[in-house]
Amino acid sequence: MNTFFRAILVACGTLFVALGFIGIFVPGLPTTPFLLLAAWCYARSSERFHRWLLSNRWFGEYIKNYQEGRGMRLRDKTLALLLMWTTMGWTILYIVPVWWGKLLLLAVALGVTIHLLRIRTLRPLTQDRDVAGGRFSKALDFDRE
Repeated sequence: MNTFFRAILVACGTLFVALGFIGIFVPGLPTTPFLLLAAWCYARSSERFHRWLLSNRWFGEYIKNYQEGRGMRLRDKTLALLLMWTTMGWTILYIVPVWWGKLLLLAVALGVTIHLLRIRTLRPLTQDRDVAGGRFSKALDFDRE
């Protein structure tokens, strides 16, 4: 791949990371699709940026689990739905003045809710005490809820 195309992909990946970050705080702007697009761009252009994204303490595990089809932790699903419905509800009730805008936001919220509920739930099954190390080891189960 030529240098120019790599630079374009790195720039797009960086833009998608920024949009994904902004999407955490702005209702109606998605986070996950932008981060997945950033991972795709970085995987094809820069091993360093791709490794950074997948090892990021906020996004890394989330993106890896989603890409590998392992699912989302129940805590992450619950938090995402709680934050989304809080911000969407507030926006529908107090910000958007027209009825068709309110219906559109409600439809988006319902669509995202259905999507999140259909994603496999990743949860710890057992926590066995490791006597020697004093740590917990977790076995993971991948179930749908």
